[in-house]
This record gives sequence, C-alpha cells and structure tokens, in this order.
Amino acid sequence: MKDFEGKTAVVTGAASGIGYGLAEKLAQEKMQ
Repeated sequence: MKDFEGKTAVVTGAASGIGYGLAEKLAQEKMQ
C-alpha cells in the first residue's frame, strides 16, 4: 500500500468480513 502513516480512515462494517480485514491492514500501515 502507499504511505498512509498518520492519515485517517473510516471503515464501515469493520466488525467482520472484508471490513475487518481492511481495518486490520490499515492499522498495520499505521493509519488512524
């Protein structure tokens, strides 16, 4: 992924499924 450190994202549906996986990946990229 591009450099997302310090950026903010809103992920809806992050409780399970694709939303959860996306939230996990964004957290690994140090996104808020």
